[in-house]
Amino acid sequence: MYVVISVKIEKIKKTKSGKYKIKIDGKDIITYDDVILKNKLLYQKEIDNETYKQIGIDSIYYDNYHKALNYILRKLRSELEVRLYLEELGTSNQDTEKIIKRLKEIGFINDLVYTKAYISDSIYLKNDGPKKIKQYLLSQEIDEFVIDEELNLIEREVIYDKLEKLIVKKLKGDRKNSAYQLRQKIIIEMVNLGYDKDMILEILANYDIDDSDKMAKEYGKLYIKYSRKFHDYELIKKIKDKLYAKGFDIHDIENFIATKKTD
Repeated sequence: MYVVISVKIEKIKKTKSGKYKIKIDGKDIITYDDVILKNKLLYQKEIDNETYKQIGIDSIYYDNYHKALNYILRKLRSELEVRLYLEELGTSNQDTEKIIKRLKEIGFINDLVYTKAYISDSIYLKNDGPKKIKQYLLSQEIDEFVIDEELNLIEREVIYDKLEKLIVKKLKGDRKNSAYQLRQKIIIEMVNLGYDKDMILEILANYDIDDSDKMAKEYGKLYIKYSRKFHDYELIKKIKDKLYAKGFDIHDIENFIATKKTD
């Protein structure tokens, strides 16, 4: 025979945090208004043991739900981010699906909105290029068609202007590398940021990266250093090798040496 055990609800009080404290048989339970309404606790003085257990189950669910909600309110999140967060909280698979479904229904999880916002922030507030943006969104399990469709809405001129500013900044800021080294360094950095290599080369072609002054300075140092030991062909070869080792382009070195011979 099944015996129904009743427990007494002594007090229900709202806390400063907006939650509710229920005192049942001398024990305090912190819960939410959803739990109180769902289990019809406002007008009951006693509840059976099954309802008591259900309050505990529901409290865990709504605690994880509100944590997920606050997680999104701090920053827009993808569905995958919310799932991983709920997993960290130890949420059951069943509760996770219920929470995700509810958050979608009220518009707090929307991967299309997330994609639009992430692309906009990356284009206008960060240095990331289209390929890096796409790579990240794919890692968030956003549909590739959605990503491509949204990225295609960004005008080429916007990407071009942004990339050009980044490249010009690099060109103005570098005082150490040779022209060849600087060019290669910029290409690698911009590709890693997610920009198209053809666009990078197109922009670089508009700027004269000349390091003849640097080469002349290095040539003078090397000539003084090695002219005491080497002469003629051996001296020129030694200087060429050292200039190449310092990162100067071999064609630029040959042209520079040729001009020196005609001086």
